[in-house]
Amino acid sequence: MKRLRENAWMRKAGMFLLDLALILLSIYVSMELRFEMYIPARHIQTLMSALPLILAIYMLCYAIGGIYQIMWRYAGVRDAARLSLLSAIACGLTLAANQFFGLGLFRSVLILIPLIGTIAIGGCRMLWRVLSKDRIPGGLGDAMPVMIVGAGEAGAYAVNICNKNPKQMGKPVILVDDAKSKQGLRIQNVPVRGTTKDIPRLVTRYGIREIIVAIPSLGNSERMQEVLELCNQAHCHTRMLSEPTDADAVGSEGTPFIRELNISDFLSRDEVELDTASIAGYLSGKTVMVTGGGGSIGSEICRQIMHFKPKLLIIFEIYENCAYELEYELRQRYGSDCPVITLIGSIRDRHRLDEVFDLYHPEVVFHAAAHKHVPLMERSPAEAIKNNVFGTRNLLESASAHGVERLVQLSTDKAVNPTNVMGATKRITEMLIQRYGEKTDMKCMAVRFGNVLGSHGSVIPLMEAQIRKGGPVTVTHPDITRYFMTIPEAAQLVLQAGGIAKSGSIFVLDMGEPVRIMDLAQKLIRAYGYEPNVDMPIKIIGLRPGEKLYEELLMDSERDKMTKTAHKKIFVANVDKVDDAQFERMMSRLEAVVEDNDERAVEAIADVVPTFHPWKDKKPEDAKAAG
Repeated sequence: MKRLRENAWMRKAGMFLLDLALILLSIYVSMELRFEMYIPARHIQTLMSALPLILAIYMLCYAIGGIYQIMWRYAGVRDAARLSLLSAIACGLTLAANQFFGLGLFRSVLILIPLIGTIAIGGCRMLWRVLSKDRIPGGLGDAMPVMIVGAGEAGAYAVNICNKNPKQMGKPVILVDDAKSKQGLRIQNVPVRGTTKDIPRLVTRYGIREIIVAIPSLGNSERMQEVLELCNQAHCHTRMLSEPTDADAVGSEGTPFIRELNISDFLSRDEVELDTASIAGYLSGKTVMVTGGGGSIGSEICRQIMHFKPKLLIIFEIYENCAYELEYELRQRYGSDCPVITLIGSIRDRHRLDEVFDLYHPEVVFHAAAHKHVPLMERSPAEAIKNNVFGTRNLLESASAHGVERLVQLSTDKAVNPTNVMGATKRITEMLIQRYGEKTDMKCMAVRFGNVLGSHGSVIPLMEAQIRKGGPVTVTHPDITRYFMTIPEAAQLVLQAGGIAKSGSIFVLDMGEPVRIMDLAQKLIRAYGYEPNVDMPIKIIGLRPGEKLYEELLMDSERDKMTKTAHKKIFVANVDKVDDAQFERMMSRLEAVVEDNDERAVEAIADVVPTFHPWKDKKPEDAKAAG
């Protein structure tokens, strides 16, 4: 019997022969009931002549109708209804054959056959379910059937988690693994039934409602993308067993966990190779300050810095909640005496900056504090000037006056040919970095990169929230594209760029190929088990103020002069220099409009950034040209 259960073809053949015998028995019982337990010889002869046709009709209906694709140990009401429907269809066909071919059978007999046959076949299936030693321990109950991809240690861990909490996590039904040696084996009585290529077929066959991918070693490799694409084709809710990261594993170091699939899992990104020696050379044993340290990127930079054992990490942040949570997380991980302190303050406040520099004497500063939301800065341009431009200038002046060795500013691809206020103000901060890198002894540099997956206000968390609420998922334009990288990847490359001693440089990170937002939306919807525009609508809402169809990492004047660095993912953009006297005059004009959230502020920004084309002058269909 075990061999029968393990071999799919043998199992199907056995079920087919059993059903054949049961239909034959049903025909005999129907005749006995019709003739009150005594069948005349002439009717037996008539039945024998028609028997092959009746059996053929029933078995063809069952085979074509997919009865032998059902895993009856996990069958439900729908499967029983399918059996009944197919029996009814076979009954109709036999009645028609009896009428047109003159078989001479009683209609009452032909009607009794499907009734008795359905009861007999269904009863045998349920008996098999009860007696099968391979059934799920305790049955599925209210738990949903789960497939686990990967039959290694991670797969065994996932099976164990699900078995401990089946109502919340689901009940593992099958595993799949590409290793031939694992086929037919079991993990805690859960069988390995096929390979990753079989995922769509096995999902249908076993009624799987959720998939857990338990192969952390694949990371974000192309092979992982192939596996996730197969899960996507199955239209099944997919989750991931993941090794903990610094961002996730608070208080549970070394323990894997099951998380929702996020869109970064669909981006094939090579693992960042860090020159840890060069990073340690300027971070280890140093007092390091991170402005905006509680934000998405700033907090990850703080986590990465702690790997290099600084003398003190200063989290400088105006929003206390995120900063407090980050400090708590770091103390949970590194101990209550880890060298970290949170200081509340704003880069707009020069006195507060001087106070911090006087007291703690930071040697390295990472500047991540900024207003970043494009539509909001379109409405409040003067606030972008105050915070992004003059806040950065405050920091540069205070840092240089207090002997800071190195300052690294985070910039954005929106600073290239900007069509929005936020991007234009970040371009001005790049100019400031150039000037202070030239006129001071402090090593100053900016790092320019694109969108970061999962950061506050980014498109992915918004889409996930929309999916959880039932949709629609909104996309601004069907052709809009963006560069993407993960938060850890961005933070690691920022640290690496900080170790390149080229003061006044604008570093550009290799963001890979741009990605269509529409493609991301469709993949994310499928990851939640829905079909785009079938179960979950996608709504085009139009470009937002300041938004363009595609972003650029380099201006035309920079493209031909870009140079490589020692790191394959970091380049130097040779930006044109600005005349000091002219720059100071333009900065003075900016100072004159910082209280005016109107066109005067936008015009002043445009005077400083010649490549700035305000969005108000563009129609949405012209946004691509503005890029």
